Amino acid sequence: MPSSKPPSPVRGRHLPICRTCAVQYPEPREDCPICLDERQYVGWDGQQWTTLAELRDAGHRGRLEEEGPGVVGIGTTPTVGIGQRTLLIRAPGGNVLWDCLGYLDDELAAEIEQLGGISAVAVSHPHFYGTMTEWGRAFDAPVYVHAADREWVPRPDGVVEYWSGDTHRIADGLTLINAGTHFAGGTVLHWADDPDRQGALFSGDIFLVVADRRWVSFMYSIPNFVPERPRTIRRALALVEPFEFARVYGAFWGRVVTGGGSEAVRRSAERYLRFALDDGPR
Repeated sequence: MPSSKPPSPVRGRHLPICRTCAVQYPEPREDCPICLDERQYVGWDGQQWTTLAELRDAGHRGRLEEEGPGVVGIGTTPTVGIGQRTLLIRAPGGNVLWDCLGYLDDELAAEIEQLGGISAVAVSHPHFYGTMTEWGRAFDAPVYVHAADREWVPRPDGVVEYWSGDTHRIADGLTLINAGTHFAGGTVLHWADDPDRQGALFSGDIFLVVADRRWVSFMYSIPNFVPERPRTIRRALALVEPFEFARVYGAFWGRVVTGGGSEAVRRSAERYLRFALDDGPR
């Protein structure tokens, strides 16, 4: 059922978007701080920029596909930036958009409105900020970002709501958890009331669902292959331990642990730590 409040037109069509990470900035600049950080990289051809208008003129369009029970994947064809897809969680109390894209147009917003619109946006970490301000404004929805990552927010705006501490409930059955891997504010989202009533965890690449989808991994930098610190992983495990979940939704199309998610995270962390801390003779 469509939401009662149709989305507003997309306004920032001509604001600069980094071609490598697809994060949007409020005004032209020479560099992208997110890509200059050691967890990301500047494109091999140097810093390049685009805009929502240019992307649409080049043929980019929204892509919607079911990714799981009550969960719709939203991406672009062709892909933009890192190539992640965001997830629309169709919760009874209002849809929540998990993570964000570097793309939005009025047509895509209208399609999402037909699915019930968006009541809140929650973002895992800076690499997936994308055009989050545009999304929040279009749907008049708060955009939840952990305060530990405030310095990375490219477009400070009243639509962005900073939260602090270890957990934060944004709606009935929906809890943000500051796992703290990858970035200090690295966040996962737990959905207790998923249609299967087994719980689901939305992890982006804070807990990275790998090619063998029975497992996840934990990286400080994914493109530069820098492993996460063992003490950080232990803290993350302690925070998610009280939450049960069968599914783990990763950052990219099809990267979903479809059963035994809680055990998969525990088992994956044990394997990771076993390899990371084994400094004995071969």
